[in-house]
Parts: sequence; C-alpha cells; structure tokens
Amino acid sequence: MICFDLMDTPCGPLLVAINRAGLAHVDFVDGLRPLPLRHEWRRDSRALAPFMREFHDYFNGALRTFTLPCAPTGTTFQHEVWAQLRTIPFGQTRSYGELAAQLGKPGASRAVGAANGRNPLSIIVPCHRVIGKDGSLTGYAGGLPIKRTLLHLEGIAI
Repeated sequence: MICFDLMDTPCGPLLVAINRAGLAHVDFVDGLRPLPLRHEWRRDSRALAPFMREFHDYFNGALRTFTLPCAPTGTTFQHEVWAQLRTIPFGQTRSYGELAAQLGKPGASRAVGAANGRNPLSIIVPCHRVIGKDGSLTGYAGGLPIKRTLLHLEGIAI
C-alpha cells in the first residue's frame, strides 16, 4: 500500500509517497516528468505528517539533513549512485564526472547521469546538487527552474 500527501513549496506542489518501509517517491507535481498518482494510492495526511514536517523544515531553512527512512526501487547501480548523491553536503555541488570517480567508475559519467535522472526521491537524494563539469546547470527531472530554486534555497549561486 502506498500512502501519499501533497504540500505547497517554493518550487510548486510536492508529492510525497511512502510504503511500509519508508519514502518511496518524492516528486514535484509541476516538474518535467511528474509522477502520476495511481488509483490504488491513498491520501493519508496523518501517516505522512512526520515526513511532511521534515520537508517543511527544509524549505524554511531549518533542516539540512533528512532523517527519514527511504525505500526507493531501483537497480543495484542506481542505488550505488543514489547513495553517493546523499554524500553531497548541503550547500555544495558535484559534477557527474566527480560522482563517477567517487564510485570508482571514472568513465561512467553518462551512466551516473542516467541513474541520477531516475532518482525517485527528489531533495532527499539531492540530484539537484549535480551540475556540469564547467559549473553550468544541467538537466533535472523537475526542470531547471526548480533546480535553480533548490540550489538557491541551499545558498548555492549558479
């Protein structure tokens, strides 16, 4: 069973969905590739309250590190990339090449980018902190305006 709730953010509505193990999806409703609500999902503000509290604190500048249990679905490589993304500190960025090198796969920048693009936990797995080698903004499933807003919230000037 997936339970979800929605919250307003400076980036637009945010969909947060959980399963029994933890966060399953975090997605911007107005993003480039929004996750559609499924008919079997149930809206449950009470069950999502502790999760929404952390997102509220993040958007209000009172939270830099999430403590929420996560349960994303993906391949072994995607999980490796997502774990590496979670090591990027608040207020810092990395390039795809840096992430690939940190994974011990320096030639895998494109594969890292593809795994980054499949991240089901926006913000929690901070794929918005990944930029181009030259410091430029690169693609983001939520769209570049949302990425800019998230980076700005974290004090990152691009």
